[in-house]
Amino acid sequence: MATASRPRVSETVQTGADVVVESLVRHGVEVIFAYPGGASMPLHQSLTKYADRIRTILPRHEQGGGFAAQGYARTTGRPGVCMATSGPGALNLVTAIADAKMDSVPMVALTGQVGTNVIGTDAFQETPIVEVCRGITKHHYLVTHHDDIARVMKEAFHIATTGRPGPVLVDLPKNIQLAQFVPDYDVPMNLPGYRPEPRPPQPEQIAQVAAAIKRAKRPVIYAGGGVITGDASDELRELVRKTGIPVTMTLMGLGAFPADDKLCLDMLGMHGSVYANYAVDEADLLIAIGVRFDDRVTGKVAEFAQHGFIVHIDIDPSEINKNKLVHVPIVADVEDALHALNKIVEKPAAPLDEWYAKINQWKQEDPFSYDRSFDGILPQHAIAELSRLTADRDTIVTVGVGQHQMWAAQFFKFRRPRTWLSSSGLGTMGFGLPAAMGAKVAHPESLVIDIDGDGSILMNIQEFATCRTENIPVKVLLLNNQHLGMVVQWEDRFFKGNRAHTYLGPIDNPEACGQGDGISPECRYPDFVSIARGFGWQAETVVEKGGLEGALRRLVDSEGPALLDVQVPYQEHVLPMIPGGMTVRDLIKQ
Repeated sequence: MATASRPRVSETVQTGADVVVESLVRHGVEVIFAYPGGASMPLHQSLTKYADRIRTILPRHEQGGGFAAQGYARTTGRPGVCMATSGPGALNLVTAIADAKMDSVPMVALTGQVGTNVIGTDAFQETPIVEVCRGITKHHYLVTHHDDIARVMKEAFHIATTGRPGPVLVDLPKNIQLAQFVPDYDVPMNLPGYRPEPRPPQPEQIAQVAAAIKRAKRPVIYAGGGVITGDASDELRELVRKTGIPVTMTLMGLGAFPADDKLCLDMLGMHGSVYANYAVDEADLLIAIGVRFDDRVTGKVAEFAQHGFIVHIDIDPSEINKNKLVHVPIVADVEDALHALNKIVEKPAAPLDEWYAKINQWKQEDPFSYDRSFDGILPQHAIAELSRLTADRDTIVTVGVGQHQMWAAQFFKFRRPRTWLSSSGLGTMGFGLPAAMGAKVAHPESLVIDIDGDGSILMNIQEFATCRTENIPVKVLLLNNQHLGMVVQWEDRFFKGNRAHTYLGPIDNPEACGQGDGISPECRYPDFVSIARGFGWQAETVVEKGGLEGALRRLVDSEGPALLDVQVPYQEHVLPMIPGGMTVRDLIKQ
């Protein structure tokens, strides 16, 4: 807290709300996604004074604003900022905050709060948002004195962006926003016990890794989102160039290593490639970088990579040996660790030709595939075509959650980091459209495409309005199968095909609408093309395979926001698949 004896850098009297917004400016914030309400009105009034320095985007739902802030953060590495009023507005941010925590996304969430004199009285639109979010934030504040605002804002951005990034919540009572005082923007932070500075990699541990690589005969690199968050993709590629070690990536790690490189094993885990899962299972050395050994990767953790010598590099010490005991635990910034390793590493002593041959055989026997003879359009085909048509363009892809998410991870070729945005840890439906919105705001020159499902997109479809009114020309490739596809897949695999509220179409006469063998065109519901056009979007439907390429070209070449509704069958399953808690020996290929 600032003290009375400390000299002020300015003698200008400002409101608390002005101090908040001025702090945003001082921390380089260029855009905020903010929905106003009674308890946050002073903040919005202050934002109008800074309109030439901060762009305020009005989402149509606070959750949409939270995911848009994530889209901005995930593609830039800079903190995304969102804001809501008290009570229901703040609560609508909760899912986006939890999502950012799970995926280590730097985000600052501001919420209005009722006045300090009525906190705890069940005042109108009061909720204890700090208590609600205590377990899903990296840190959180309830500001109860105006002199704390500048310090708290400085700390919030520092915490959100240092160490392992994450979301920070700042709850601002209305009377604190209205208070008038002379702020001290140079007030020092007060964070006892917070030591975010990454530990330098220990030379003896780096030497151990280099020695392990030297003697390895079947090495694999297992790269996760930490490689991207830590801006270590270049160092990873350098390591592969020097050693020739094949690379597999988690869902969060896609783009850390180019998908078209001959040493790329694509994604591993539940819906990862057969060859990645086989390679990890048979590896004698597994170098895990910026990962957390998530259950969707490991399956039965005791049997994951059980024959290999395991190295784990991560900035967060709490992740080391949390899920999987490893042989060399390195707590360090992954870029620093890889940089140190690249200085001394050498190729394995024995040529890896036999290992390469085995991997290439797996690739030939079990590639990602689909039925190319199918008369209609399969979702895998639509995504593969989109990937082919945009290969030479600066493209960012976002997704919702479900089958389309996994197919996008399998069939879209990502070559650069921060071009793939997925709600990976929390698995939040409705993420794709607002995340695309935030990514497009951050990268207006890029082609930003949301590959989405009809179930997911309905969760935040109101952001069509934001895209149109704010001139944010995102594109949506909608894979429309009239079902909650991933849940249907599990019903088919594990519940004898019994449909338990996973059909999204008309219920008057479901049999007539072809739930058994297909969905009749007249039963497609809702009409997404009419909905999109009602929001001022360009939109069309494609049903025939022959019309897909032309429709995709029109989608990506359109000037404003555009949607392509691709009607696909719901009977397709995402394969391969390792059932939850099982091992690579239980892998389902068909």
